[in-house]
Amino acid sequence: MSRLEAKKPSLCKSEPLTSERVRATLSVLKGIVASCYGPSGRLKQLHNGLGGCVYTTSHSSALLANLSVTHPILKILTTSVQNHVSCFSDCGLFTAILCCNLIENVQKTGLMPTTVIKLNKHLLSLCTSYLKTEACGCRIPVDFSSTQILLCLVRSILTSKPACMLTRKEIDHISTLILRAFLLTIPENAEDHIIVGKSIIVPLKDQRVIDSTVLPGILIEMFEVQLMKILPLKKSGSLKVALFRASLSGDLSDTGEGTVVISYGVSLENAVLDQLLNLGRQLVSDHIDLVMCQKVIHPSLKQFLSMHHVIAIDRVGVALMEPLSKVTGTQPIGSLGSISPSSYGSLKDLCTAKFGFKHFFHLIPNETTMCSLLLCNRNDTAWDELKLTCQTALHVLQLTIKEPCVLLGGGCTETHLAAYIRHKTFNEPESIPQDDGYTQTELQLITEAFCSALESIAASLEHDGGEILTDMKYGHSWSVQADSPSVANWPDLLSRCGCGLYNSQEELDWSFLRSTRQPFPPQACLPCGAVGSANNLTLDCFTAKLSGLQGAVETANLILDISYVIEDKN
Repeated sequence: MSRLEAKKPSLCKSEPLTSERVRATLSVLKGIVASCYGPSGRLKQLHNGLGGCVYTTSHSSALLANLSVTHPILKILTTSVQNHVSCFSDCGLFTAILCCNLIENVQKTGLMPTTVIKLNKHLLSLCTSYLKTEACGCRIPVDFSSTQILLCLVRSILTSKPACMLTRKEIDHISTLILRAFLLTIPENAEDHIIVGKSIIVPLKDQRVIDSTVLPGILIEMFEVQLMKILPLKKSGSLKVALFRASLSGDLSDTGEGTVVISYGVSLENAVLDQLLNLGRQLVSDHIDLVMCQKVIHPSLKQFLSMHHVIAIDRVGVALMEPLSKVTGTQPIGSLGSISPSSYGSLKDLCTAKFGFKHFFHLIPNETTMCSLLLCNRNDTAWDELKLTCQTALHVLQLTIKEPCVLLGGGCTETHLAAYIRHKTFNEPESIPQDDGYTQTELQLITEAFCSALESIAASLEHDGGEILTDMKYGHSWSVQADSPSVANWPDLLSRCGCGLYNSQEELDWSFLRSTRQPFPPQACLPCGAVGSANNLTLDCFTAKLSGLQGAVETANLILDISYVIEDKN
């Protein structure tokens, strides 16, 4: 009998945020996520010391999933960001950076957590109310009759992930493919209620990015030998399809628990084969043209079906079962017994295709809301990052259908929002409720901490020692190279603001982002024609960024409200 150890008492720590170790760890996490942010963000290589895969990424979902975090405070923060990314796919780094900076900034004020939390909630409400109004100066409505804004949105997402290793031409090509794939998933006869289809990403590594393409329907990878064995199907009209999720291999692995009773002299293999052949006869008599199976089809059944000019495709895998069912209209068959005619579906056509060194069956549906994005890249690492980024872009486009507007990117939304909040709280203090027991001084302290946290997002876009400026008219973010003179003719040094909407030749005044300046009201409504004249805007997903803003502030409030951390050491 092993020796029993006495149970250790739980470890209780009060005021965890006052710990120097916790503050230092939070600062390290902030440095990691902030250094990944934006088109020039630094890549991170993640690997296990015991071996395994090596990840090169700047994507928040890949970064946080492979980052080992032990302190409960940091676990709350990283889990909150991961939950946000799982729902919205985008703005994970934005959420993490804002949350870390907000916690640091409000701690420096020395105010009571209850006061800080109340004021953070009021300022968050001020932000969200402004962002949802038509008069918001950093929000652009999306016109679905034009692809300009949608292309800019997708291009911004691709540009922000340098680990994809794409050239400008390749970014434009992939952006067009993603938008085309998204449009193929929208039903032609869409009314008020839209059920969006699905884009399946098909890997084709070690190929030129420019060879990527989009096809309606589904691609199923096959070996060339398998394609040669299958007779070409020549039939006018649609093809009748049967889809099996049950194994047609003839083994007994799927019988479940229990005892199989076999009569004396009966060959189990022959009995199962006879059952499979009877199934094949039923499929032939039902005039099935194509049989697909999630698992394995017995060679004898394959041969029987081939003799009757029925194409059999096996090992399609569980991932394709749902898309195949939707495309063909079939109900996946789970047994070898009698099959209901309602389980069958149909296809418009079936053909073969070759891309690179791979061969595919191309299933073309009658009415498609399903497409295949054949994605190429130079190596495994770049392809993995590109796949993740394409999935993010496709999800963001779906979110834009629900909320048809976008936010200005490049740090401009954050600096504009900070200017708006400073003006409202300093010049219109009545916009903040005054019945929660705080002073005007406390309000101004937390406002400055909140706005500085927002501006830190814009500052995180600069990784090469440059400076961030803001103009005193629109409140947009402007980047200037390192070693620029502190007093300069700014129009000569600046080109366009971070989002690309305004150029430096307008009558503007600038100041350094972290300098002290008088609060001013940023111009609210966007000027008519400003959006249409700019062909290369940097944009962010409205829904994802708004949710990230709310999640960051709420998570910061939760962490600031923690008085004790109790850890069980057993």
